[in-house]
Amino acid sequence: MRALLPLLSVGRGWRVGAAARAPRRVMSLYRTEERGRPHSEDYRLFFKNVDGHYISPFHDIPLEVDSKKNLFNMVVEIPRWTNAKMEIATEEPLNPIKQDAKNGKLRYVPNVFPHKGYIWNYGAFPQTWEDPFQKDKNTSCCGDNDPIDVCEIGSKVCSRGDVIHVKVLGILALIDEGATDWKVIAINVNDPEAEKFHDIDDVKKLKPGYLEATVSWLRLYKVPDGKPENKFAFNGEFKDKAFALEVVNHTHECWKTMIMKKCDHGAINCTNVQMCDSPFHCTPEEARSLVESVPTSSVIKESNIEEERWHFLN
Repeated sequence: MRALLPLLSVGRGWRVGAAARAPRRVMSLYRTEERGRPHSEDYRLFFKNVDGHYISPFHDIPLEVDSKKNLFNMVVEIPRWTNAKMEIATEEPLNPIKQDAKNGKLRYVPNVFPHKGYIWNYGAFPQTWEDPFQKDKNTSCCGDNDPIDVCEIGSKVCSRGDVIHVKVLGILALIDEGATDWKVIAINVNDPEAEKFHDIDDVKKLKPGYLEATVSWLRLYKVPDGKPENKFAFNGEFKDKAFALEVVNHTHECWKTMIMKKCDHGAINCTNVQMCDSPFHCTPEEARSLVESVPTSSVIKESNIEEERWHFLN
């Protein structure tokens, strides 16, 4: 029997059962399970819901917490100050977090002086998708085929796999190798100073230099690997909250079209546990079988020389 909790449409977000009716503390709703060895290509971080069932952080975690209060769920892929390029595995069943690899080599973001690793808690909004088959009306470039990225600017260093409540403050349009790669600027609502932040101008005023450092970081982080500087739409100008919410809403609509198999989604794996009307829906038992095929976790936590190396650019 595939009938689980009913899927509800609330505002812009899709939610499931009780989670749609009453806000609950996010940390009690989700937990993670490591499999494979850290700093290896077989490492995976799977997600479970409050009932202990494996779920997809891409498809099964609601985007919205409270649309009237500008509250969204953010999945933290990369904690601040770390270098390993972790990401939701969009092409794998249940979309665990894994370390990105290219040409058989694990990827680490370089330390470009004066920055150490990522300068924000970096992650994504669930239930969003930047459609690679559709040109963005603002940038005239197609999407990058990923959930929309989020840079969380609060004071706490999060952990990989945290699902936190954030409010949107603004957005930046990175053009990454010809594809639109939006970067949402947000802050954890549990940050001690969160109440002071309402829009992108508050970041400029209360965290002077942070937005400029963000543009510099995103422009230069591929240069040590021999690639050219990244480019931006709008000449690297940050857009405000209203603009950002419109972009997030659009990527959510793209995701809804994909999860119902109403568009070409390429190699994206849409397996989910809680979207009952989706043709990609699976049972909790099927989800468990998928996870159990992955090697269990190893306690060995190696470091990598790339995390200690510094690059100085002209």
